[in-house]
Amino acid sequence: MQTFIAVVIIFGLLISFHELGHLLLAKRAGILCREYAIGFGPKIFSFKKGETVYTLRLLPIGGFVRMAGEDPEIVEIKPGQPIGLRFNQAGEVDTLIVNQTDKHHDAIILTAEACDLERELFIRAVDEEGQSHTYPINRTANYVMDGVAYQIAPIDRQFGSKPLLDRILTIFAGPFMNFLLAFIVFVLYFMFQGVPSEKPVLGELIKGEPAYSYGLKQGDEILKIGDQSVTSWDDITKIVSKNPNKSLAFMISRDGKIMKVAVKTGSREETKGHKSGYIGVYGPTDKSVVGSLKGGFTQTYYWIKQEVIGFKMLVTGQVGLNQLAGPVGIYDLTGQVVKHGFLWVMNWTAVLSINLGIVNLLPLPALDGGRLIFLFVEGLRGKPVDPKRETLVHFIGFAFLMLLMIVVTWNDIQKIFLQ
Repeated sequence: MQTFIAVVIIFGLLISFHELGHLLLAKRAGILCREYAIGFGPKIFSFKKGETVYTLRLLPIGGFVRMAGEDPEIVEIKPGQPIGLRFNQAGEVDTLIVNQTDKHHDAIILTAEACDLERELFIRAVDEEGQSHTYPINRTANYVMDGVAYQIAPIDRQFGSKPLLDRILTIFAGPFMNFLLAFIVFVLYFMFQGVPSEKPVLGELIKGEPAYSYGLKQGDEILKIGDQSVTSWDDITKIVSKNPNKSLAFMISRDGKIMKVAVKTGSREETKGHKSGYIGVYGPTDKSVVGSLKGGFTQTYYWIKQEVIGFKMLVTGQVGLNQLAGPVGIYDLTGQVVKHGFLWVMNWTAVLSINLGIVNLLPLPALDGGRLIFLFVEGLRGKPVDPKRETLVHFIGFAFLMLLMIVVTWNDIQKIFLQ
């Protein structure tokens, strides 16, 4: 149950941030966003704020932002079709009932002659006396189909009408938010855990080990060991490791006072039978905001680099598909991480967020990276790719991804349950 809850929370967070990136940049560009959804399948919960319906759906395996113009507008009002109209105080049509008009007794029922819901925003209709009237349609009017209201999308509110740069930024914003989330989580992680520091200061001491037994304390600044000056944590580890089972004089600064503490080092067996000295103390950590920010940036960059290297090895055949983890494998790994505590879960969440961002940027159809490729091609050609061809390519790409998911999931099942 802990694993299930952790997986739901982690993936909910990753998906929420990803789709939030698309939503924010789409709204910034003036694109009508009809729905922001976490999950697929039947709705569990929904509410509407402004123009957008926010929904939580049953299957937590993804999400989407439904932007006007990405799919053909589903409403079509034909000549001769009965149409119900409601008006605002300015005399503009603010509601069009396109079917089941007999259920809307407060609407004026007319017969449509012509209608434009995208560019000129008007409807011309005939009343019961055969008189033709032309009515302006409000830019935020709704049309009601099968009892459900949808906001119309004038052409300048649709995705395809926006400048190329705005569309690129809207698509790229999803993966970018995953990188941003990873950075935030790493920063919080280091604020709790601390960033390894090179200062010549003692970190946590292990009870029963030499440093603890001979009176050194966490936070002691080491100035000298014997006659050797110390300026970094690396200096301390080198001097101690070279002197197993020896008494060393530590000159330290503690609470503004300089003092000497004699410590007899312990020893370990290492490679080729050589012994190495130790005193049983961890290195210092920096939990400052600045240090945590630096650590968050460094760790985020490191994992982005590792993910890119990993996919490069996959493409070149250095690793096989059996090395990939799908939903089942990630679920199993999450269960192992949960056993180690909250900080491990934080670190794992950040790594998964980077993975999701990189995967979505792959130049494959049906992924954000594939959509970006089409936009870049449009920029080079000076005109969009034929929508029908693009839709076909995305469909084929989606089918390929589903096939890949099945293969990877089967590999996960074999590795976890059948070995």
